[in-house]
Amino acid sequence: MNLFVTSLEQGLIFAILAMGVFITFRILNVADLSAEGTFPFGAFIFAKFITMGLDPILSTILAFLFGTLAGLMTSTLFIKLKIQPILAGILTMTTLYSVNLRINGKSNVPLFSFDSIFNLGQTLVILILAVIAIKLLMDYFLNTEKGYLLIATGDNETLVKSLGASSNKLKVMGFMLANGLVALSGALMAQYQGFAEITMGSGISVIALASIIIGDTFKKNSSFIKNTSRAIFGAVVYKIMGGIAIDLGLAPSDLKAISAIIVIVFIAYNNLAAGFLGFKKRKEGGDTLVKNKEPLKEF
Repeated sequence: MNLFVTSLEQGLIFAILAMGVFITFRILNVADLSAEGTFPFGAFIFAKFITMGLDPILSTILAFLFGTLAGLMTSTLFIKLKIQPILAGILTMTTLYSVNLRINGKSNVPLFSFDSIFNLGQTLVILILAVIAIKLLMDYFLNTEKGYLLIATGDNETLVKSLGASSNKLKVMGFMLANGLVALSGALMAQYQGFAEITMGSGISVIALASIIIGDTFKKNSSFIKNTSRAIFGAVVYKIMGGIAIDLGLAPSDLKAISAIIVIVFIAYNNLAAGFLGFKKRKEGGDTLVKNKEPLKEF
């Protein structure tokens, strides 16, 4: 039971990460690897401010705000300097590694003796409320004019330009929001585990993508379930699956391999399911044509 609760709590933290990466990966159709640097960046920013005596809530908000700067850096690299997005993300991630070490002057910052937002009540309840609040805010934003234009930028950038909107500004906004959420997730994870560590961002992109891919399989033909809900569901399921694997006797060092296997399995499932549905539709369409075909008239 304790393992399930722990997996659920971690899944909710990673749900915020998944909602952030969803913006770049699904909405803007860009593979942004800067998350591996932004996640610990949020943790170290929180550690810096909380050790200075700031309130944990304010420190968490500042982690989000500073995280948006990582998104600004990545988007500037590929928009202004014409660097490929995937390389721009790697450059941001590499830069943040040194920045994270500079922030507190060491690679590991213990936080057990400092307050966290989890001191305000039960950890699970606080995380559920935080995730719901972020989901509702994201859903509201994506239904605004700016949100629709952001979605359209990923689908048809030419259309956005024809409407007189700046697609580059929308991309910058999307990257900043995405990385802000990733940093927020990192700050929450630092408070949850009681320390900020330089390698805590290793493999975080895989976790985010796994969460999004798993969420995509949940009632994928339903138009009533929002993508933010899918990201949350995918993150929680992913962590529970990891917890089950550990409970079955696998070593924690095997988690990265387990993550890769989970991603491969769900991608394969999505591809095979899409292929089967496409074949079924083509077959049904062919049968309909045969049934509706008029007999040849004799002259």
